[in-house]
Amino acid sequence: MNYLKLLLKLYGLKRNTHKTVNQIQALQQKKLRKILKYAYINSEYYNKTFSNQGINLNNIDKFPIGEFPTVDKTVLIKNFDSIVTVKELRQEELRSFDCEENKNKKLFKGKYHIVHSSGSTGKPAYFLYDDKAWEYMLLGVIRAALWNMSMPQILKYLFKGPRIMYVAATDGRYGGAMAVGDGIEGVKGNQLFLDINTPLNKWISRTEEFKPDMIVGYPSAIKILGELVETEKLNVNVFRVISCGEPLSINLRRYFERVFKSDVINYYGASESLILGVESDIKEGMCLFDDMNYIENHNGQMYITSLYNYAQPLIRYKINDRLILKSDKGVKYPFTAAESIQGRDEDILWFEDDKGGREFLHPLAIEGFCIEGLLDYQFSQLSKNSFEMLAEASNDNKKDFIKSEMLNMMKKILYEKNLDYVQFSIKFVNSIMPDKQTGKKKLIIKGDF
Repeated sequence: MNYLKLLLKLYGLKRNTHKTVNQIQALQQKKLRKILKYAYINSEYYNKTFSNQGINLNNIDKFPIGEFPTVDKTVLIKNFDSIVTVKELRQEELRSFDCEENKNKKLFKGKYHIVHSSGSTGKPAYFLYDDKAWEYMLLGVIRAALWNMSMPQILKYLFKGPRIMYVAATDGRYGGAMAVGDGIEGVKGNQLFLDINTPLNKWISRTEEFKPDMIVGYPSAIKILGELVETEKLNVNVFRVISCGEPLSINLRRYFERVFKSDVINYYGASESLILGVESDIKEGMCLFDDMNYIENHNGQMYITSLYNYAQPLIRYKINDRLILKSDKGVKYPFTAAESIQGRDEDILWFEDDKGGREFLHPLAIEGFCIEGLLDYQFSQLSKNSFEMLAEASNDNKKDFIKSEMLNMMKKILYEKNLDYVQFSIKFVNSIMPDKQTGKKKLIIKGDF
């Protein structure tokens, strides 16, 4: 996209933050009905499933969104070829393309951006963006990265020449890495990609040589940088830290604010739609981008409809994240605000009593508790009725206090969840490291049982 054109479109997208709630809802509904009609006309799958619900072009505007059929990962994989509206695309071709050795080859058939979901729970699903959808998504990414900045402030920053470092898993077609890279190129910024598997001494030398003014990455990876800064092994001067790819706990957010002495922006995206929302203030919550997606919440279950991706329409697509919405809109913005976005189903501890009764515990249930000195944590499930909590303390003097607080809190949480039979312990570790393959920290490590 032309640089001047990008700035003009960014300005237009930023203006949505100053609209009223009614104006945003009207815009959202207009986009929603447009993509529903497009999907009905151009997607074989949606034409069939909509018709089975009695929906056609004559009445499609009258049906509430809740009466349209839902889609999940299994359905997408099974019906990929009939869901996409680009007729020459076939899922098997994408699989072959994804298996090619040249992982840096970005465009499929020279014009399609391909993002794949994690294949840890089975075959990966593929998410397709044409140039128009990709460029619009990038505008949303840039808006999120420069959140709370006025257009004059943005222009001043861009004029100086941004120096943005991305630290995460960078080898492969990860949506975050692709979006960040293209977004930095779009604003003509300098970029350094630091892969999570890079030796630590190179983290120091490359960072100091590059001198970033903004750091973007997984919070578990940024935490490693923070520890290097805190121990004076590394010196950085950044005005903004952007967390993405993993849930950001309150404790870790405050740690970043203290160590980097900068603003911390929590960015929320998924392979299904790489731009979903942004959080700059815990009190305000996560602002969901209603001008780019239609997000539904039914008893904590989340469904999204991308309002900009016409190449692969995703209508009421089930996402495994768990969502708790605020009762009103954001404090400053006309967008829906979420109090909490919890991790995926695979990040849940399931326990079973001696009578076969099952109950779950989400590790993020404790993130609302701010414990002084607790830097990070991870759960290791040992059996169907026991787990161990791995804790990383900011210093040894805090360990006794942290352990006492955690024991009291966990006992209370287990009691409220009727999990009194579950045995648990707390173990302090020097550092909780991200997974070497994905670059992300696992909330749960499960043993063989």
